[in-house]
This record gives sequence, structure tokens and C-alpha cells, in this order.
Amino acid sequence: MSDRLQLRKVELEEANDFVRVLHRHHRPVVGHKFSLGAVMAETLVGVAIVGRPVSRMRDDGNTLEVTRLCTDGTRNACSFLYGAAAKACFALGYRRIGTYLLASETGASVLAAGWRCLGERGGGSWIRTGRPRNDAHPLEKKTLFELDRA
Repeated sequence: MSDRLQLRKVELEEANDFVRVLHRHHRPVVGHKFSLGAVMAETLVGVAIVGRPVSRMRDDGNTLEVTRLCTDGTRNACSFLYGAAAKACFALGYRRIGTYLLASETGASVLAAGWRCLGERGGGSWIRTGRPRNDAHPLEKKTLFELDRA
């Protein structure tokens, strides 16, 4: 048994189960390109679910997005998963990876993984005239972070 974080692939169902139990403000996702798990001493301590960008403007075929990242609070698990997700993204031939954090979150983990802050984005309701939606997500502004292929 190791007291170091190790990486393993995770099926979407297992990643979504982890999110369902531990994520503070989001529900599981419908689809993904891939999911990764952080393991310590044979115990899953975090997951990153990576898929196509939610924003149509960012969905250019060369970009992926961490749509969910969730840990049990294990030290450095978030930055470990952000770094691993970027490395996997670039190994698959994509040119950039991004993620959105709530404006109330510091972004320390993505910054520690080498990502850069692109500033505040959107937030608010997705409800539009003629297209009602259930706002089950936080409505505060988001901050976009990104890493480009070097």
C-alpha cells in the first residue's frame, strides 16, 4: 500500500457514483470522453470527468473540459487530477483543456497544476423564453481556467 497518489482509469458510472456522494453542488454528468481516478492506499479519493466543452463557443474539436472534479478532501488530489487530465487530453491530440470554477472558489488547485485564469464568465440561469429549465446548479459567476498544449 502506498501513501502517494496514484492514477487509474475510471468508468463513467464509478466516477458519477463518486460525484453523486461527494460533490458539493453538481450532479453526475450524462457523458464523457474519459474519466480518471486518484487512488491512495487502494482507495479512490478523487475523480475527474473530462468531456466536450459545455459552451458551444469553446467546442471547436480541439478542446476538452473537466466537467466534474471531486475529491474526498485528500491533500493535493485536486491538482493531481487536473494535471493528469491535461496530460491525457494532450496525449489524445487535443490542443487545450479548460474548466469552470465558482467565483467563490480560489482556483488554487488548477493554478498549482499550471493552468492559467482567463477571468470571470457567465453564471446565472439557463432559463430562456420558450425553453424552461430546472436551475439545479449554482447561479453565481464562474471563473474559466485553461491550459494549452505546450
